[in-house]
Amino acid sequence: MNRSLWTRVTKTSAPASVILVRLVVGLVFLSEGLQKFMFEALGSGRFEKIGFAAPHALAYLVACFEVICGAMLVVGLMTRLAAIPLMIIILTAIVTTKVPVFLGHDLWGFHVRKLSHYGFWVMAHEARTDFSMLLGSIFLAIVGAGRWSMDACLVRRRPASPHTVDHVPGGGEEN
Repeated sequence: MNRSLWTRVTKTSAPASVILVRLVVGLVFLSEGLQKFMFEALGSGRFEKIGFAAPHALAYLVACFEVICGAMLVVGLMTRLAAIPLMIIILTAIVTTKVPVFLGHDLWGFHVRKLSHYGFWVMAHEARTDFSMLLGSIFLAIVGAGRWSMDACLVRRRPASPHTVDHVPGGGEEN
């Protein structure tokens, strides 16, 4: 990865307190991914009930991304990149499981669960964690990992290329 791209992906000026958001989002995804491996009803069984094609393969693929990217968020490693697959996963979960609850019927071949009620408030209740994970992932993609992260450590330790000039506040230049 060239220095410019690496810096854009890992550099962060976010405060150390971002670790709290990283831990919440990362640990939830990590836990959900592990559970997909451990319990068929939460992995391929659930994907099959929803109506996904190839539910077994898809459940393992999603679980791998949730475990790996969730762990990357926890330690703050390539946080911006790790947040992207998690946003895709949670948006897919909202569209395939929460929108049908809102509508009260199947959507695009994805099956709605049997509930006593349907509509906005039921969907809002069912989706509270999904919305939190989506907004937390978006936040991390925007601000980065924060000061207490592997990203911050790697940016500090990566030597500057002899061909780049970093501008120092106050008008001076430093190689």
